[in-house]
Amino acid sequence: MNVKNFPLTHIPERTESPRTYGLTMINDKGLSVTEAKSLISVAAPYVDIVKLAFGTAFVSQDLHEKVKVFQDAGMKVYFGGLLFEAFVIRNQFTDFVQLLKDYAIDYIEVSDGSIDIPHEEKCGYIEKLSAYGTVLSEVGSKDKDREHITPPYRWIQLMKAEMEAGASYIVAEARETGTVGLYRNSGEVREGLVQEILTKVPAEKIIWEAPQKDQQLYFLTLIGPNANLGNINPSEVIALESMRIGLRGDSFNLFLK
Repeated sequence: MNVKNFPLTHIPERTESPRTYGLTMINDKGLSVTEAKSLISVAAPYVDIVKLAFGTAFVSQDLHEKVKVFQDAGMKVYFGGLLFEAFVIRNQFTDFVQLLKDYAIDYIEVSDGSIDIPHEEKCGYIEKLSAYGTVLSEVGSKDKDREHITPPYRWIQLMKAEMEAGASYIVAEARETGTVGLYRNSGEVREGLVQEILTKVPAEKIIWEAPQKDQQLYFLTLIGPNANLGNINPSEVIALESMRIGLRGDSFNLFLK
């Protein structure tokens, strides 16, 4: 249940956990079990999904315990897409599926940001993994190569095909820096791209990676308080929730009318 410590008018309605829309996905780059418990103590109502970033799961101590701590708090945990790619390039896809089972992971990211996977093959992985859980398919990672920017129509084609293959959510890529994919090198939003995507793909099906405050504000202004936002620093969850409901300086006037 969302916390409301005192009465205040003109607070926009937020979806309640467990949410399917209005999601906050955090980027865990190596929290300890103690830090995970501390995060839960202050932010449990607002963290929906925990991404164990890139390959950190391989080297993290007490991984089983940490995953269970998050899951017991009602949060969905998944391995960053790079780990999926690390298994695929080593011809260990079957081992990856077993890993999901060993950790009772039922949220799964499929990406192709570090290796080249033909799109038909990527959709095949999505179809297979959708039998094990909820697939989050990443689109836009190839735009890290500034000489080959993917045009909006191609983003839309990829998103639609991957949802048809079984992806429940599309993760619109920004990486942890917020300077690729959806964004220019400066971190500025590629607004034309975003707005064109939204003419063809429902907002509730897209998780916008938005690690920077101005990026978060852009999507909250465009879509509303229940925009799906990802790659959030764990220490910024409460600040983001405050921004979502117009209680941060940047968003103060969004919901007063």
